[in-house]
Amino acid sequence: MRLRQCLMEWTPFAAMVIVECLDVGLTTMSKAAMSKGMNHFTFVVYSNALATLILIPSSFFIKRITRTPLSFSLLCKFFLLGLIGITIMQNCVFTGISYSSPTLGSAMSNLVPAITFILAVTFRMEKLDIRSSISQIKIIGIVLSISGALLVTLYKGAPIGGIQIQDQPSPSQPFPSVLLAQTDNWVIGGLFLGTASLSLALQNIAQAAIVKEYPSQLTIVAFYCLFGTIQCAIISLIAIRDPNAWKLRTGIELISIFYSAIFGSVVTFSVLTWCIDKKGPVFVTMFKPLGIAIAAFTSALFLGDTLHVGSTVGTVQRRECQSQS
Repeated sequence: MRLRQCLMEWTPFAAMVIVECLDVGLTTMSKAAMSKGMNHFTFVVYSNALATLILIPSSFFIKRITRTPLSFSLLCKFFLLGLIGITIMQNCVFTGISYSSPTLGSAMSNLVPAITFILAVTFRMEKLDIRSSISQIKIIGIVLSISGALLVTLYKGAPIGGIQIQDQPSPSQPFPSVLLAQTDNWVIGGLFLGTASLSLALQNIAQAAIVKEYPSQLTIVAFYCLFGTIQCAIISLIAIRDPNAWKLRTGIELISIFYSAIFGSVVTFSVLTWCIDKKGPVFVTMFKPLGIAIAAFTSALFLGDTLHVGSTVGTVQRRECQSQS
């Protein structure tokens, strides 16, 4: 009995470590696929469509007895989750990564704990007592986290190790223009990734509220993945003018889509929803710093990215503040 209780207590921690590893793998593989010419809009549509095909039947078969009836209000909330957590968040993530690197993507994701904590306090999901030393440490952590993210985005710095790899614009970068050509891609990528962090924090808060109202976690994931796929498909049909962008090639593109659908959506969404239900929205965001070292290693090893002073200093700064809070 004690062993079982201990396992149940530590399962959310182990699950979140696995999720962070899977998330870094997703950003690395998606960057590799986009470097080969794959459009990030089609990537999001195909991966979420495949995830929906897996999740919808599973939710009906597994939860057909215990699932409570769906209302129009719940469907609207699922639609909103899909808009925030898939349509906005994923498109911003992959656009930001196409302009920068998976390392910056993982580093910028450390904004999520700070934003989530602020939103949780605002919506009274977390208590904040200014006189408490724990609350004071959390506030300091939020300030350092945001300043570290700004440092990573605005200051790239010199390459570490003395080897400079010239940044090449990805063929999948959307909306080419003179303005984008004259602007540092690193900053553009950081802005997109910052928007994605805000969207993810909003999704965590909204999902925590919906899980309390509708405890069927798999059904929530299935429906907001379905709505997100429909929304992304509409946006992609408007944004993509070249029909050839929808053609899939074997190799890294196909592998990345299957990886994103199975591990990036089905597994990750389900685990996150379960952990939010068990531990709350702030808990799941506190594991974001773990992905930095993994992302830096995999990007340098598989994509040839160069570590820079700005990203390293900003990352360490935010990692320290997260450990304090």
